[in-house]
Amino acid sequence: MRAIAGTIDWINVTIGKAVAWLSLAIVLLQLLVVLGRYVFGIGSIQAQESVTYMHGLLFMLAAAYTLKADGHVRIDIFYRGAQPRTKAAVNLVGSLFFLIPMCAVILLVSWSYVARSWAVFEGSRETSGLQAVFLLKTVILVFAVQLALQGVSTVIRSLLAIGGDEAELAALRHGTG
Repeated sequence: MRAIAGTIDWINVTIGKAVAWLSLAIVLLQLLVVLGRYVFGIGSIQAQESVTYMHGLLFMLAAAYTLKADGHVRIDIFYRGAQPRTKAAVNLVGSLFFLIPMCAVILLVSWSYVARSWAVFEGSRETSGLQAVFLLKTVILVFAVQLALQGVSTVIRSLLAIGGDEAELAALRHGTG
């Protein structure tokens, strides 16, 4: 089970670290768009839409990595000071009853939305815009799968911690689990 959790973690960390570079690309491209428009009087719909696409990719594809790194907002009235096994139980319940079912809902609801977009190879409404809206919408499905898989990893690690696994208990004790 630990190998499965480790593989899921590795995939999501790798994707998260790779798409983190989009934040730099977004800043640089947005700077070029602003300079082009206000200094040189040149506009680019494709460049503006590229910023939007990269922003969407960054947040959707880095969500599972953020969950792995325990970076999502949490109301931790009691969680912060709780014992590691209690934290593991909270993580287990949260993943099984909230996270994974919500990912399933997202997949079910967005499947036809993405399929319709693919059916017509949906593109930008702007004539000179990017003709890849269907690809951007596909990221919704990838997001849900990644996040659900990270939920599975959390369930596995929580079960190990509840069962007394010292490595998982230490990770929860030190805020890395």
